[in-house]
Amino acid sequence: MAVLVKRERSETQRRGRVGLRPAHVSIGVWRLGILIASIAAWWLIAVVAGRNFVPTPPQTLAAAGQMIADGTIWRASGETVAIFLGGYVVAAVVAIPCGLLMGGIRTLGSAFEPFVDALSAMPRVAFIPLIIVFLGLGPLAKIVVVFIGAAMPILINTYAGVRNCDGELLEMARSAGATELQVFYKIMLPGSLPYITAGLRVGASLALINTVVAELYTAVNGLGGLLSVYGNSFRMAPYFVVVFVLGVIGVAVMQSLKLLERNMARWRYNEHS
Repeated sequence: MAVLVKRERSETQRRGRVGLRPAHVSIGVWRLGILIASIAAWWLIAVVAGRNFVPTPPQTLAAAGQMIADGTIWRASGETVAIFLGGYVVAAVVAIPCGLLMGGIRTLGSAFEPFVDALSAMPRVAFIPLIIVFLGLGPLAKIVVVFIGAAMPILINTYAGVRNCDGELLEMARSAGATELQVFYKIMLPGSLPYITAGLRVGASLALINTVVAELYTAVNGLGGLLSVYGNSFRMAPYFVVVFVLGVIGVAVMQSLKLLERNMARWRYNEHS
């Protein structure tokens, strides 16, 4: 088993080196160049379209300074992050065990698979009026909206990860006398970790989108509420500030999940070795 893990690790390292990499150019330089080019393109579009339609970078910075000074952006960001984390964490806690059970118990997975696919295909916005009827317009309703958006991709990816474990490795473990619990914990769970982390990342992006949607459809507050207020009044400079803050939150969440993914990968190799 250790030989297989070493072979898998070497193959992963070789795959990581695939692709063109310009010599002596760090990724930080590329990111800085893309950022500068994006700001230049944004400024050009603002000049062409008119500042009343697209604010220039200085106008947006001035609006950001004012919103930071009066605390508007801090309050709204805190409300949005709280709703996002509430729905996303509950979705992960519920969806990962359900996906593991569906993948580990084939009969259970085959029975629930079409219903999971049907729920995944349904637009999440369609549930919002029903959620408002039962839960009102408070934070719980918004958390449920976020939960519905994040749970399905996490569950489906976890289920797929368990189902796609190495069949030969499973047979070798069973023939060596491993119990089903040992097979699940030592092989199925570590083998499904890349799928689980992929589901968590997709679920995080959908959870953030659903957070804004929930704030728009229910009680108008948080960053989604600011988008509604500034968009309806055509105050584009603060509107852009809110959009950029949402982007910063998204980057922070994704980078945190990447760090979690690295730690889980180390545990995966340790469990296999």
